[in-house]
Amino acid sequence: MITASRITPSDMLSLAFLLVDRHGAKALGYADLAVGEMEEAGDEERADAWRALKSVVEDALAGRLERDMDVTLH
Repeated sequence: MITASRITPSDMLSLAFLLVDRHGAKALGYADLAVGEMEEAGDEERADAWRALKSVVEDALAGRLERDMDVTLH
């Protein structure tokens, strides 16, 4: 049974900027690594969560997002 996530779009934005602040562009590689590890473990739900976070990291690095903005995830 899949349960709804309790992580909000604001949480995702905060996590993305935390990764960017700590690791810069390497944050994308860490997200890719996490996706691969989750896929290998057969945990598609967590792999999807890391894919979503990676997308937010990409937008943060590209300057399409600001850390204090309201966001909606699609």
